[in-house]
Amino acid sequence: MNAVTPLNGYGHRSSDLRTSREAEYDIFSRVTRMLRQSARKADNNETIQAVHKNTELWSILAFDLVQPDNGLPDHVKAGLISLAGFAVRHGQAVIAGNATTDPLIDINLSIMRGLRGEVSA
Repeated sequence: MNAVTPLNGYGHRSSDLRTSREAEYDIFSRVTRMLRQSARKADNNETIQAVHKNTELWSILAFDLVQPDNGLPDHVKAGLISLAGFAVRHGQAVIAGNATTDPLIDINLSIMRGLRGEVSA
């Protein structure tokens, strides 16, 4: 768990515990928001920064997935590592001007739904 101690309205710290899943959701949400608020193509600094953050996120996730103490089932790890590879490659294509950010946003939103326990129909 991640211990989070934000300041309340009176400037005092309040104790709030977040699960790893909530922390992961939060970072996916932030990066996805960056992607959604930027242009679809990387013809500007804002989109390039958003794609870079997305690549960082997926690279960190992939590194975590290959650690021996990662408790996810092997088939889940394999699927997420495959998505990480796609996200990094597609991000490179966006930066090169050969693709849009739409698939990156779609993948992140799917991961966020999974982290929330929502089932796709």
